[in-house]
Amino acid sequence: MSEYVIEMKDIVKSFGNVQAVKNGQFTLKKGEIHSLIGENGAGKSTMMKLLYGMYPVDDGTIRIAGEHVPVITPKVAIEKGIGMVHQEFMLVNELTVLENIILGFEPSRGITIDFDKARNMVEHYVTQYGMDIQLGKKINQISVGEAQRVEIIKTLTRGASVIILDEPTAVLTPQEARQLFVILENLRKDGKSLVFISHKLNEVMEISDRISVMRQGNYIGSVNKEETSPAELAKMMIGREVFLNMEKAQAKPGENVLEVKDVWVSGEKEISKIRGVSLDVREGEIVGIAGIDGNGQSELIEAVTGLRRVEKGTVLLGGKDITGLTPRKIRKAGLSHIPEDRNTRGLNRSMSIKENIIAVQVGDPPFCRGMVCDDKESLAYAKELSEIFDIRPRDPEISTQSLSGGNAQKVVVAREVSIGGKLLVASQPTRGVDIGAIESIRKILQEVKSKGLGVLLVSADLEEILSLSDRIVVMHEGRITGRLKAEEANEDNLGLLMMGGTEPDEEMGGTT
Repeated sequence: MSEYVIEMKDIVKSFGNVQAVKNGQFTLKKGEIHSLIGENGAGKSTMMKLLYGMYPVDDGTIRIAGEHVPVITPKVAIEKGIGMVHQEFMLVNELTVLENIILGFEPSRGITIDFDKARNMVEHYVTQYGMDIQLGKKINQISVGEAQRVEIIKTLTRGASVIILDEPTAVLTPQEARQLFVILENLRKDGKSLVFISHKLNEVMEISDRISVMRQGNYIGSVNKEETSPAELAKMMIGREVFLNMEKAQAKPGENVLEVKDVWVSGEKEISKIRGVSLDVREGEIVGIAGIDGNGQSELIEAVTGLRRVEKGTVLLGGKDITGLTPRKIRKAGLSHIPEDRNTRGLNRSMSIKENIIAVQVGDPPFCRGMVCDDKESLAYAKELSEIFDIRPRDPEISTQSLSGGNAQKVVVAREVSIGGKLLVASQPTRGVDIGAIESIRKILQEVKSKGLGVLLVSADLEEILSLSDRIVVMHEGRITGRLKAEEANEDNLGLLMMGGTEPDEEMGGTT
């Protein structure tokens, strides 16, 4: 009998002309946590979606508990004891936690649902694995961490002995991540087999028994945790050494370039309404905004950049009141902006690298004089930036639609950094890019600071906030819950503030 509960051999999967998996290999033992890592687009999530039956396999074999399974659908996967917790939770907001867990698998008493039986079943898993959920609350009333625990229990109630977790800590605070790791360890001790997809190498080293690496759709290799290190894993992922923990340049703060004074802004949802936020950014420093996604960071950035109306309060850029000005006028006043979603606000993906790079300078010399544009100047400028920012391929005439996530982001970063000004607003600058691009973009932000610009950095990655920021503001439910100097901050105190641990300004005082 095979020692593996899952064997995936010689897997191939294409989507149109894109070969997402060229040579996929993966095995999973009973009672182990096996991490699957790789750059963005390496094929790791695709491999696990093939195992769960979300896509058909083009070629290769999959064995579950030693049995060859030629055709897998989600229904077949569930019947074979495989469950998957997706990065985007599959929960119905208006139903209760209990209703979500049993949805589609409701125990019945005659023609009615047997809620007592369902509750007893769920409470058994809650007790056995140390989970903390409130069965009577609706999904829109619980935390992200609790919603994730609901998803895990859903897989257990359907009989899962193999659980796939896709980037499970991406939206968790450090405290919630540690709580998740305790649960995963309890599951492992009970004989469950877990697949942990992640890009956070320190977490992978903490939670894994084995680690497999993919690069550009190919299986690179598997290692035991005790036989490797984050540096070695990063090298396997991209084929060269990577330096993410670069030495932070000493801040030399000058005058205020940004002042946000008692600003109120509408939100996409109740907890993201901005209510009385004040902060400042000075020349030659990076101020980081930390917080769980959806707590007002996006709305605040949109208010500063002119993309959302300020209901009350004032925004000053270089001492000039820019409240209510159009984004173009705010740019002219000296602000550049790396938006959180490069595809909707950062790029026109149907246009070329060159056209995207000069997009915010169209109409300005030397690219245009009046109605006449100089394509030669534009091309030379785009070629220069492609070299400086290592945009690949080195062809400014190709469409950005054909670029990888990391290179598409480099186009945005190159454009915004190169126009200079007073303030760079960098919102999730490394989201969805590979580890090599993360290294490059972080280095660029340090260089911007050293040239005397102010940088307002928003990132859901606490490690990024801690490694780059000189001062840190923490947001929770549209308010500032804490303000710390970089040397005072760590994942623990930031995590507590991200969950609302301190009332705005009661302990920290003043503006940032």
